[in-house]
Amino acid sequence: MTSSREVDPWNTSLNTPLQEDDKEIYDLIQKEKYRQYSGLELIASENFTSLAVMEANGSPLTNKYSEGLPGARYYGGNEYIDQVENLCRKRALQAFRLNPEEWGVNVQPYSGSTANFSALTALIQPHDRLMGLDLPSGGHLTHGWQTSKKKISSSSIYFESMPYQVNSETGLIDYDRLEENANLFRPKLIICGASAYARDWEYAKLRKIADIHGAYLMADIAHIGGLVAGQEANNPFELCDVVTTTTHKTLRGPRAGLIFFRKKDDLESRVNNAVFPSCQGGPHNNAIAAVAVALKQAASPEFKQYAKQVRANAKALGEALVNYEYKLVTGGTDNHLILWDLRPLKLTGSKVEKICDMVNITVNKNSIHGDTNMLAPGGVRIGTSALTSRSFKEQDFVKVAEYLHRAVQIALSVQEKAGSKMMKDFVMACQDNEDIANLKKEVESFATSFPMPGFDPSNLANLASSE
Repeated sequence: MTSSREVDPWNTSLNTPLQEDDKEIYDLIQKEKYRQYSGLELIASENFTSLAVMEANGSPLTNKYSEGLPGARYYGGNEYIDQVENLCRKRALQAFRLNPEEWGVNVQPYSGSTANFSALTALIQPHDRLMGLDLPSGGHLTHGWQTSKKKISSSSIYFESMPYQVNSETGLIDYDRLEENANLFRPKLIICGASAYARDWEYAKLRKIADIHGAYLMADIAHIGGLVAGQEANNPFELCDVVTTTTHKTLRGPRAGLIFFRKKDDLESRVNNAVFPSCQGGPHNNAIAAVAVALKQAASPEFKQYAKQVRANAKALGEALVNYEYKLVTGGTDNHLILWDLRPLKLTGSKVEKICDMVNITVNKNSIHGDTNMLAPGGVRIGTSALTSRSFKEQDFVKVAEYLHRAVQIALSVQEKAGSKMMKDFVMACQDNEDIANLKKEVESFATSFPMPGFDPSNLANLASSE
């Protein structure tokens, strides 16, 4: 069907491709594509999503306003949007093998952080008490993080927070101390889940502690959601009241969040009302469609193979680093990430992150239990989800470990040359370093030998020489 009317001059740009309409942004996107293709993406919270997910995310569904829930919208014209959201909710329950008579899900949160705050809004009242894993122990900001001088997260600003921690010797969660502190603090909510914890969770212990105090138990599985869906991690749905997750980490979808809730204590209406109108406006329908696509993929046998390989790759990477005599927090991993303690080398995670950036390896600096400076923490966090999406296997991660080892040795050499602990002096000492240039060239050659999900990198060859 073709329109019979002419397009007005002020609307001609609306059907112009990005490359023509805004070449500046187009070129930056092309450069980012090449960065992803030519580097080793090891940030544990990142992944490479599929072409189908990106097509849904970039669809005309972004045009539609749909405040409310399917069948109860505040805007007309939502007959297809309702079908999209209902399909997404159905697939969310299927991906995690949940009985729809016992569990419901809200698929509207814009992110994991908004999902968490909406869940807190639904479960407890302002100034009620909550306990979550301390940030330096691997917890997340939204689990009640505060310092001795300042309440950092909204979860500590609006609620009273007492963190629990890992054992200083083992790096494992100290469940006994958590129980002791809970007996004093008497929380209304216990949050389990982490941003940088390499071991699985003992949900039965947490359920027992929560029940003693009549508290809700909430699991934030943002990092391990894909492993739970792939049955490669303990199942929080067996014992928790509410489960939140992001959709873009191990679930390999777009950037969004989900809130699962048991159908008890009126949690369905409490969670839905907390998301809208309490914490958000209209849902992003394009993102919900993309989440639906990712959840369909997550329920497939192939995704289960992917989740299994993610864990195998993390194990291989951890063992390879230990073979170089490096220290890992907890000594290894049960999931998709490892936490690398650099303090025995007298290196900060910030400096290793900087060197890795220079050689096309992407990691992130991360606090280790005992750290006091979050801007210059004592470790780096490394994950295997993204490179597993590029078909890396165990032997490939042994090679990745070699590159990481060389990057750390370069960092030690540069730090000695800099003669200072200041980052600016460290960066200055990196200039014209042949070891950095050589390692970058090797990493680029290695990375570009693997397939790239989501887009065709063949038309990016001209960017190689300009980088």
